[in-house]
Amino acid sequence: MSEVHPGTDGERYVPYGERTGNESIVYFTRDLSAAGLRKLYSRVNGMIQGKVAIKLHTGEKYGPNIIPYEWVEELVKKDLPDATIIETNTFYEGDRDTTEKHLETLQVNGWTFCPVDITDAEGTVDLPVKGGKWFDHMTVGKTLPTYDSLVTLTHFKGHTMGGFGGSNKNIGIGCADGKIGKRMIHARNSEDPGLAWSVDMEELMERISESTKATIDYFGKHICYVNVMRNISVSCDCEGCLAEPVVTPNVGILASTDILAVDQACVDMIYALSEEDGAAMRERIESRHGHRQLSCMQELGMGNRKYILLDVDQDDKRIQPADAVEGVVPFVELPIVAERRRKAQEAMAAMEASLE
Repeated sequence: MSEVHPGTDGERYVPYGERTGNESIVYFTRDLSAAGLRKLYSRVNGMIQGKVAIKLHTGEKYGPNIIPYEWVEELVKKDLPDATIIETNTFYEGDRDTTEKHLETLQVNGWTFCPVDITDAEGTVDLPVKGGKWFDHMTVGKTLPTYDSLVTLTHFKGHTMGGFGGSNKNIGIGCADGKIGKRMIHARNSEDPGLAWSVDMEELMERISESTKATIDYFGKHICYVNVMRNISVSCDCEGCLAEPVVTPNVGILASTDILAVDQACVDMIYALSEEDGAAMRERIESRHGHRQLSCMQELGMGNRKYILLDVDQDDKRIQPADAVEGVVPFVELPIVAERRRKAQEAMAAMEASLE
């Protein structure tokens, strides 16, 4: 078997004119609220049926940037009354690396209004990866295949290793089980602690995308994607209150039945922001070679990098990413969030001092 090598150019943003392929539909609203979320979901839910799972990042304790649980509660009660939120335990040590701790964190963060299934609590199952370079299967939570449809509800933000976290990261990392699947992605399946986070750059983006493909192939047409561009820290929600302060303006909500198109549209909006407003996120994506997520998804046949962007606030008028971000205002952190961040940082500093 020939040696496998990762792709290249993950640090380079590809302008729209250089992209190939067909166009998918992406919907957009500036309405960052429960109503806006429901409005966007209604545009992409045509094939959501049967037993429904909602995949979202429920966050570390008191995480300041996660999608507000009140928004999701309204969506569930009014549009998805029988749905279940799904999660998996984490690979890293923290508030969610065991089922017991994970359940406590869910309570703290307000995810109590509907069932929550930690899908790997009782074991795992393998799903095939078709056309993969690194995997022929991905190990996911045991109960994931018991659902008929998947609503992917994603807080779009940066990511310490992935550059950005969109629907691809939400599924690829978030559906892989905590002890096997995530190790396959982050450590090349090695149990050597020294290699626990050894995969990065283009190889990591490819492994995440192949993991995602296993899940979206399973659900087929019975899946949709909603990305919320709010509280866009360069840090993932995995970092909770220790996430880097938000400096990127809030933008809006995007939705599609094409995972690549919706993630690409979010990235395009980051690049359409002014130099000052978009600098932090652009640097985070490029320095981690995060654009490889997008090109890899295209190579795997997971969707289209070209899209028609429809503004639902203006009767589905076709717009450009620059139109979507026009008039955004600087992000202002709420005082309660700043106080939580301060206390979390003090606690971390105290813990580190005690270990010296």
